[in-house]
Amino acid sequence: MIHGPLPDRDDPTSAAAGNSPAAALDRALAILNNIIVVTAAVALVAACAILSYSVLSRALFKAANYWQDEAAVFLLVGATFMTAAYVQQNRGHIGIEAFVGLLSPLANRIRLWLVDAATFLFCAFFTWKSWTLAHEAYVDGQVSNSMWSPPLAIPYALMALGMSLLCVQIIVQLALPFTGARRT
Repeated sequence: MIHGPLPDRDDPTSAAAGNSPAAALDRALAILNNIIVVTAAVALVAACAILSYSVLSRALFKAANYWQDEAAVFLLVGATFMTAAYVQQNRGHIGIEAFVGLLSPLANRIRLWLVDAATFLFCAFFTWKSWTLAHEAYVDGQVSNSMWSPPLAIPYALMALGMSLLCVQIIVQLALPFTGARRT
């Protein structure tokens, strides 16, 4: 277990410095990601409140709760996917660090870039399929199978938008080493 900064990671708390378009986009994404994280935190609190209300109303008053579970799931899906770019920007994803101490700093930068490139390819495919799913749900008017029947385009669009932001974040991280920008 390593405590403290890792040799293959830049300071995760600030955006790139420099005048390149990639650095400017990285700074803009950092602001957007911070706004989304605050919104997602509110969504998580709302999901907790909704589920708590559901349990209490069902236990105490035998009230029907046909909408609460789906509302909470929609909030959780939105919070999860919309914050993916923030996690990537801060390199907060799970990573195997067995090679970090064995490789030179240059080799670690190359390794990190290759991992980002492979991650981008997967995420780009996932993004494309997510937008396809959201479009089909919207065009076909798909709704959930509950009494409430909310449109499925809502969680699918949140998933697609979150994955799109993640792809933009990865593209910026892939471009930064070639622009000479440094994370400060």
